[in-house]
Amino acid sequence: MTDIELKTLKDNLWHAADVLRAGAHLAANKYGQPILGLIFLRYADILYKQHKAEIEAEYNKSKGTRAEKSIKDISIKYCGFYLPPEAYYTTINDAPDDANKATLVKKAMETIERENEKMDGVLPKEVYGQLVPEEEPELLSNIMRIFMDIPENISVDLFGEIYEFFLGEFALQEGKDGGTFYTPATVVRYMVEVLKPQNGEKKILDPACGSGGMFVQ
Repeated sequence: MTDIELKTLKDNLWHAADVLRAGAHLAANKYGQPILGLIFLRYADILYKQHKAEIEAEYNKSKGTRAEKSIKDISIKYCGFYLPPEAYYTTINDAPDDANKATLVKKAMETIERENEKMDGVLPKEVYGQLVPEEEPELLSNIMRIFMDIPENISVDLFGEIYEFFLGEFALQEGKDGGTFYTPATVVRYMVEVLKPQNGEKKILDPACGSGGMFVQ
């Protein structure tokens, strides 16, 4: 994917989602957390599918042997986490529009946390009802369909750029308070240029690194 194609994708995703939000008269400050949660779920779904063949091949190879491995353990090896079937983004997206998708997404997040100890208490779970306003109860379903436009062959790095793009847009909508949790990419790039990090074995501890975008730069 070229830089122009990526920019077009980011702009289209944001514009489509924001038009739906405005049409439902939903305040921006009630919009960010559930949207970022959905982006994570779509990321997890795509990453798992990219490694699905390898995961299944290794499972079938070890099945019935003394060194048999579980699908969960193999998934963690390739993806860094285990994604249970009920948490697949496509499964929730394909559910009927009149299904309680806010509950389905919440249960998906709870299941991911339960199956992945390192994620316990990390994922947003109680916020998706905000995307089912009385004025437009199908808002959540429509937004989920928008994120299906993210191609399934996208790289992890490019998906990270989409996530950071949405973070930046939400920060702008929050006004001056948004800057407390988001550093614009231009500022990050300038700081990296000033620091001039060199290749080599280095360890960095930053428990307040946020999305980790500065480390990537």
